[in-house]
Amino acid sequence: MKIIVGGAGSVGRSIISYLNRADNDIVVIDINQERLDEISKEFDVQPILGSVSRPDILEKVGAENADILIAATNNDEVNLVACQVAFTLFNVPKKIARIDSEYFLSPLWNTLYNEKSLPVDLVISPDQEIADTILRILNLPGAKEVYPLAHGTVQLFCLKCFGSRLLYQFKIAELYENFKELHFAVVQIIRDGVNFFPKADENIKQGDEIYVLATMEDIPQVMHAFNVVQKNSENVVIFGGNAISYDIAKHLEENANVASIKVITNDLEAARKISEHLDKSVVIYGEMMSDVILNDANLSKTDTTISVTSLDKDNLLLSLLAQYNGVNSTISLVNSRTYDNLTNHINDNVIIDRSTVTISKILQDIRKVNLLNAYSLGRGFAEVWELKLKDDSILEGKRLQNLILPEKSKIIGIERDKKLIFPTPDTSLELGDVLIIIVAPNGIQKVENIFHN
Repeated sequence: MKIIVGGAGSVGRSIISYLNRADNDIVVIDINQERLDEISKEFDVQPILGSVSRPDILEKVGAENADILIAATNNDEVNLVACQVAFTLFNVPKKIARIDSEYFLSPLWNTLYNEKSLPVDLVISPDQEIADTILRILNLPGAKEVYPLAHGTVQLFCLKCFGSRLLYQFKIAELYENFKELHFAVVQIIRDGVNFFPKADENIKQGDEIYVLATMEDIPQVMHAFNVVQKNSENVVIFGGNAISYDIAKHLEENANVASIKVITNDLEAARKISEHLDKSVVIYGEMMSDVILNDANLSKTDTTISVTSLDKDNLLLSLLAQYNGVNSTISLVNSRTYDNLTNHINDNVIIDRSTVTISKILQDIRKVNLLNAYSLGRGFAEVWELKLKDDSILEGKRLQNLILPEKSKIIGIERDKKLIFPTPDTSLELGDVLIIIVAPNGIQKVENIFHN
């Protein structure tokens, strides 16, 4: 697949880092030669200096043969023009535009995006997606990742086993036996960096990251079954003065369970701008790691900190400082995998990976199968797909054991008649089934071929 990515900044880099794992021909266009040099050293891409919105540049990179254009510069207007040029002059099938301005994102202007006006097939707003991801985690205390499926009636979520917080050294079958009334399944485990589908006689071990699929109504009891104490975040401190922190604070202001919200930034202009648009939040300007500022924010009395600055090391250090000051729940945004080994040793710290959040938004458009939903799991060890079996599907009546899915890929759930089924190899597919599938990166093409009919 030939993919043109406009923009080699943090958003473009996060997209490229994910797409580069598959067999894609990637061209990256940017007006900054230094950024192009850096990204071409790290990834197998063709770097081109120039603006992605210029017809001559798109002609130079062979846009007429491109499958997808992803315009991800930090300029909304450039991204929109790039999609227009790609459509009008080069007939690029898929056009994806990064849009950050609230004016372009307003539902009032949704009619803008069509072939007669602005030919954009998908609008992505990475900052908004990151904020939404963090808010989902805040709504399910104790989870490291949360993925809504089946119109929100089902969730796939990740828990980490350490200390006495979660049950470990128990067999999964024992959990099922002890909590028969609950509708849940342990569908994936990551242990020592290796992911696998657990069998019923598998022991849950300390340090495991376990992925659980459950119906929404049963999730509170499932969390209790895993000995997770769910505490609401009444006092929240957000580090960073940007669109992400603003979106999070704005939503938390509407949450009656949240008593105090503080936003700390070392950017005076950002502090002024954010404070003008927030009603209940306290905005603090100053050095974020200063003892004076942290005392002013009453960090020792804080339930949750959220670090979303533009620098990974600051976000991780701020989370460490918060934990040192007694904060139980910390969330850090990272843009690079450089800190992978470090993040694995920061106990309760929840890591939000910009690349997996950003790519999740566009998976539905880059996969060759009609997906209802898709997410990149963890830091990209697999994808979870949600797709509906078409009325004319040749897979009707087929047993799962006969599908011959690739290694580390599996149908983990089926929504049938508004009920969640945990299938066995003998389960037969029915028309109208909504399948929830974990797909390994090296098995994407095979799974696409099975369900692309």
